[in-house]
Amino acid sequence: MSSQSPVLSLPYLQPSQAQKHVTHNEALRRLDALVQLGVAGFDATTPPAAPAEGETHALGSGATGAWAGQDGKLACFSDAAWLFIAPQEGWRAWGQQEGELRVFSGGSWLAVVPPLQNLAGLGVGTTSDATNRLAVASDAALFSHAGSDHRLTINKAAAGDTASVVLQSGWSGRAELGLAGDEDFQVRLSADGAAWAPALTLRQGDGAALVPCLMSGTLDVANDAVGQVPTPGAGGMVALNLVDPDFPQTQHSGLFSYDTGPSPSLLTLAKGASLEDHGSTVLTGTTGTDGRTSLAVGPGELRIENRHGGPRRYAYSFLNTY
Repeated sequence: MSSQSPVLSLPYLQPSQAQKHVTHNEALRRLDALVQLGVAGFDATTPPAAPAEGETHALGSGATGAWAGQDGKLACFSDAAWLFIAPQEGWRAWGQQEGELRVFSGGSWLAVVPPLQNLAGLGVGTTSDATNRLAVASDAALFSHAGSDHRLTINKAAAGDTASVVLQSGWSGRAELGLAGDEDFQVRLSADGAAWAPALTLRQGDGAALVPCLMSGTLDVANDAVGQVPTPGAGGMVALNLVDPDFPQTQHSGLFSYDTGPSPSLLTLAKGASLEDHGSTVLTGTTGTDGRTSLAVGPGELRIENRHGGPRRYAYSFLNTY
């Protein structure tokens, strides 16, 4: 028969043993140290100058002083002396200094809940994978502020990459919004999750809005200068208005039908007296009448000339483009 227990190494009382209370008390000391185990700290190496009775430390590597040569053991101060106990696989201890529960495994005290930094993946209600490193299966997800603002950021590596939100039905994409392969904000739609059609594009360079058969935006043109607006299609209609906030002029507004294909042409449908139609003439900045606005077309673009005595802002809207 062994003289001590196999797990906690508690000494057994032996037949005809003298002073059995000594052995019994030794077992109680070990139980007092190990039951509901709590340590002052993990990886301790230097004994405290004035330890309290029952104070326990989980020793790390390089222990010194009274702990020298006891690396990796539990050091419990009992009856004015240090009692050293080797922890076994699966023992748990609460670290008072760290404020966390750890388990002894593979020769180290490991956090029962691992650090939530640089995780390979996280699944909530489902399983994450190498692509979907964060996966959530839930009726809803809430992101709220911590006292003021809240911003959700989706970052891509380069201009030609994608940063978007895809809305699916039966795991097949139906709508996508974001930066899909370029720097313009897009809303795209799909009937099968494979072929995508643009529904709305907000152009990154100037904020112009493009939708099938419709595009609108603004253009600032200096005095005696010409500004260009790329047309969303080779043909259609365009409404032009002088909307400068300091001096808007309805006489500098009009509605036109245009062709900016191989044979550019411009047809006036309605216009104010101060807006001139110059067809496919190349505008120079002083082509039109002084004090007026001139409009012309070229391959793939409208040309707006401002001769109204100062920098002006024009609003344009394309209709029925193709």
